[in-house]
Amino acid sequence: MQLLSSKWIFLACQQMRRLWFRASLYCLVAVITALLSALVDERIPGTLATFVGADSVGNLLGILAASMLTVATFSLSTLVASYSAAASSATPRATRLLVEDSAAQNALATFIGAFLFAVVGIIALSSGIYGNGGRLVLLLVTVIVVALVVVTLLRWIDQLLNLGRVGETVRRVEAVTCEALLQRACNPGCGARLQLDPPTEGFEVRPRSVGYIQHVDLGSLQEFCEELDCRVSVLAMPGCAVEPTRALLRVSREPDDDSAQRLRDAFVIGSERTFEQDPGFGFVVLGEIAARALSPAVNDPGTAIDVIQTGLRLLVFWAENGHKDENPEVSFPDIRVPPPSESQWFDGLYTVIAREGAAQVEVMETLLRSFATLERLQQEAYREPLRQQVERALRFAQARMTHPDDVQRVRDSAPSLPGH
Repeated sequence: MQLLSSKWIFLACQQMRRLWFRASLYCLVAVITALLSALVDERIPGTLATFVGADSVGNLLGILAASMLTVATFSLSTLVASYSAAASSATPRATRLLVEDSAAQNALATFIGAFLFAVVGIIALSSGIYGNGGRLVLLLVTVIVVALVVVTLLRWIDQLLNLGRVGETVRRVEAVTCEALLQRACNPGCGARLQLDPPTEGFEVRPRSVGYIQHVDLGSLQEFCEELDCRVSVLAMPGCAVEPTRALLRVSREPDDDSAQRLRDAFVIGSERTFEQDPGFGFVVLGEIAARALSPAVNDPGTAIDVIQTGLRLLVFWAENGHKDENPEVSFPDIRVPPPSESQWFDGLYTVIAREGAAQVEVMETLLRSFATLERLQQEAYREPLRQQVERALRFAQARMTHPDDVQRVRDSAPSLPGH
């Protein structure tokens, strides 16, 4: 699967993840279903409708409308409370995963859609557009809607038991980060050619706004290169902070104003980072969760240890999968992109844990043992970041720990790295 799709598909997917989109879609289907029942009225024998008892559909719709409004209101208030709990106990950056959770959106959309279906059905019944056959069809559809609501409600109750918990938040961050790592492992250059060293030649194109790169449309950049017979070196990949003094890319031919704007339009710049194409953001969020757990107000070293183990799993996964394809598929031959930065991943996850947990021996032991595990993987990309993190962790521990035995325990847990 291609990591970077077109800009418009990316923006459309961003909107489709919002709660209003799914709820609106369910409501539209509900309204259409309620109104279509009147169109098949003449095809259903009236005696069959009387025998089944289709006249009771009005009472059933009334019960459904009243109950669904209550359930939807309760579910929405529960979601808001869960978001607040996740923001206070974990990190506000992780609440986006809860907001975009498909199970929560499906539940709310089902409840709201069922409510609107019942309201439209009641209005249609009161206006007299249904005959006996239409009432029978409406009754059958209502029974299906009730069954769907029951199944959704049971799943939603199970979901509510974990929603907003720190452990569940860590699990979600791990899952989305692992998916981003897998996509990058399948194609490290995102379809372009990798460029290990930053380019020094070419003409810079700079943004006109401040924010984070959320998406780069490499397809449009390739079209630009083919039309103007040039090459482009991308300097800012998803996750990079940009502002008007930092170049987005370098192009081999000097672009005019229109061409420069066209190049800028290939970049989606937002006010916050996203998880999907930015593995580094997942490591940053995990580090923030651990820092919150280690704060004096929370004092939960167990969560910090869980985060360290989660980060270790992710880095082991990348070590096993991220460097296997020596000849990745190149779909954009005129585009150069920088390789993934493992050093930034280490900084985003471990620096804050080493600083905030420096006084707690169990946290520092777990941290340095995870470094020892990563050192045994013999990954060249990990060697320098590991050396820096080990030295930093030992300095923090020596400065913050008061008992010599604790300092020695931490030193004994540290890996022996060349030059250390």
